[in-house]
Amino acid sequence: MSSIQAARFADVYATTQESLDLLPDGVVMADADGTVVAANWVAAELLGRPVDELVGRPLREVLTLIDQDGHDWVSENRPYDGLRTRTGVPEQSWLLSSGLEVLVNAKLHRRDVRSPVEMLVIGLRNGRGRARLDRERSDLVATVAHELRSPLTGVKGFVQAMLNRWDKLSDEQKKLMLTTVNADADRLARLIAELLDVARIDTGRLSLYPRESDAGVLTARAVDSVQAGTARPIELAVAEALPEVFADPDKFTQVVTNLIENAVRHGEGTVRVELFALPADWEFPGIELVVSDQGDGIPEQLRRRVFTKFWTEGTSGGSGLGLYIVGGLARAHGGHVSIGEADGGGARISVVWPGDDRRG
Repeated sequence: MSSIQAARFADVYATTQESLDLLPDGVVMADADGTVVAANWVAAELLGRPVDELVGRPLREVLTLIDQDGHDWVSENRPYDGLRTRTGVPEQSWLLSSGLEVLVNAKLHRRDVRSPVEMLVIGLRNGRGRARLDRERSDLVATVAHELRSPLTGVKGFVQAMLNRWDKLSDEQKKLMLTTVNADADRLARLIAELLDVARIDTGRLSLYPRESDAGVLTARAVDSVQAGTARPIELAVAEALPEVFADPDKFTQVVTNLIENAVRHGEGTVRVELFALPADWEFPGIELVVSDQGDGIPEQLRRRVFTKFWTEGTSGGSGLGLYIVGGLARAHGGHVSIGEADGGGARISVVWPGDDRRG
């Protein structure tokens, strides 16, 4: 190789190495003979060796990964053998000697379907992210199971009691049990509906049917509905000349209902619901919906967390989905939600809702 060719090769190698080092995952490249020809710093970090100690060595010595039975990756997957139509190795979980889980996949490069493997590119990814995701999913399943079991246990218990003691129960006792069963069934149905809403918000499949709507009328209906089930006073104040909102009426009502029920469940004193027109210099026309209470309020360090899924505090109950759904529905309409402090020290939750179509 001439000095010019050597210089060009060095430049190409340096450029390739820089590109590989920019990748977020580890990469190891081996030639047709199974010799490592390139690796990036992420792979070197995972494999516990500098890049220059990986390049030029046999792949079997570099890729020190084993499964639960002690088999190594190269022997188990045999990337250079098998059918010529084989194009890769799917992602698998392997262990380093340190016990760290690594997710490994590979791409086999051939000149054509009749040619042997000319280049093997292996991707390495730290398995901690997947382990954390698995834990979060397990926590989610456990939380959902707990929330569903509570009302279902009540339904099952009262139904079983009526079946076993039907002839001994008075009509009043039967009516009380059936009323309780009906309430638990309603709670169960609502929880399932909330879970479906969460799934639709998360996947972007929320169905909206917005139109010009009277926010005052919709809010008054929500207030009356919640007031019928609580002894806590709920006050409604609607500003004059309130503009219409561009909203799916059912979703807007759901937002108002969730906010009022949250204030009733977690706050104290009178719950106040207010509707204002946005200032004329606001970035878009619309309204501000404010729900406040006279309780202890929400500490500033917790105000972001209350909009996460299944977030609850204290012993007031609830699924922990109400405010998450409020935030998701408001954003889906082009609005937003914020938390502040009421004049009396309680929580003040504000929803800015546009008067025109701002769904993007």
